Amino acid sequence: MLSGRRLDLFNPSPFDIEIEDIAHGLSFVARWNGQTVGDFPYSVAEHSVFVAEMLTLFRPRSDKRWRLAALLHDAPEYVIGDMVGPAKSSVGPGYAEMDERLTTAIHQRFGLPAKLPAEMKRAIKRVDKHSARLEAEQLAGFSKREADRLFGKPLSADFQDRKLRPRPPTEVKAMFLATFNQVFDG
Repeated sequence: MLSGRRLDLFNPSPFDIEIEDIAHGLSFVARWNGQTVGDFPYSVAEHSVFVAEMLTLFRPRSDKRWRLAALLHDAPEYVIGDMVGPAKSSVGPGYAEMDERLTTAIHQRFGLPAKLPAEMKRAIKRVDKHSARLEAEQLAGFSKREADRLFGKPLSADFQDRKLRPRPPTEVKAMFLATFNQVFDG
């Protein structure tokens, strides 16, 4: 890692995880395999910030740690990359197991439970899916009908009106770190 840490992907330690490494890596990992409109790819870091914002709007009374969990919901991708759903399932259980080990270490590092409560996991997944829906329609060339079929109807007009704009990685990294600093009580 750029921080100088060495992370064992098969046995990750919370002590080898730094938020700056996560922010940097995710700001350079493209969602949709880079198949999006704009001068820059839409990064996992930008997606993660949006998911954290949506969770706050969707569940305004939620504890700050759940916003942190939303921000970090794709954090393992800073080292294993982002894969479209069909590719993940075809890789087999090894990818999911590695993702789970990394998630556990990341959660431990930042004071989150290794396994999120089921209700919170569902809430984060719901806004994550809605973010993917907006990305598909606004950035990845899906029609509204395709997006509705694959991702469901929008959660609310508040989220539907959000215009996504891929930004430069350095700007996104700063956004990610600013969001982290707002919600981490560490």
